Amino acid sequence: MEIIKLEKLSKHYVMGQEQIKALDKINLSINKNEYVAFIGSSGSGKSTMLNILGCLDRPSSGQYLLNNKAVSSLKADELAEIRNKEIGFIFQSFNLLPRVSALGNVMQPLIYSGVPLDKRRIRAKEALQQVGLADRMEHIPNQLSGGQRQRVAIARALVTNPSILLADEPTGNLDSKTTAEIMLLFDELHARNQTIIIVTHEPEIAQHCQRVIRLEDGRVASDIKQERAA
Repeated sequence: MEIIKLEKLSKHYVMGQEQIKALDKINLSINKNEYVAFIGSSGSGKSTMLNILGCLDRPSSGQYLLNNKAVSSLKADELAEIRNKEIGFIFQSFNLLPRVSALGNVMQPLIYSGVPLDKRRIRAKEALQQVGLADRMEHIPNQLSGGQRQRVAIARALVTNPSILLADEPTGNLDSKTTAEIMLLFDELHARNQTIIIVTHEPEIAQHCQRVIRLEDGRVASDIKQERAA
């Protein structure tokens, strides 16, 4: 079942007299429960792809369909609602509120969704349990390790039951041991039927995914399905 469809999608920027083709006539689709890596060097278009898939930016032309809904032409408030309900964001720098507990951080997206306090607490606790942090709910970020902070960020992304987890260099600030633990968690989430899209420049991270899409100069250079790394 198709969850994402891009049709002749382009994103162009004007810098001085020059037009930069960040993405150039991309055609691709991603199915529900796929585990996908977008990989490429700096300037390949992967950050622009992340911003468009995450409804943080609009294409210059072409179509982006998310769950069969054309999101390219939605109004700003409609895009915000899509971001909150359909997409769980995970960032390299965690983006946690520094003076708020793990539980409070995970509850944040539910505030914007209008979920009552008691239900917010229940769902946030369930999400933290899902990532193995049941015993760290009342800790604030500086009382947690880097790996634990990223687990809080993953729980926050999961709490709205999103269609897609969209991870931007999710292990970029972690050591190799913690990186392996976080990627194992992503593997487990995928095994529970979560659709996961990771944007990375690291081939070792992409090896965890079922499908690796390499971008070069704003175009799809290769799109390979593979056996995942053990």
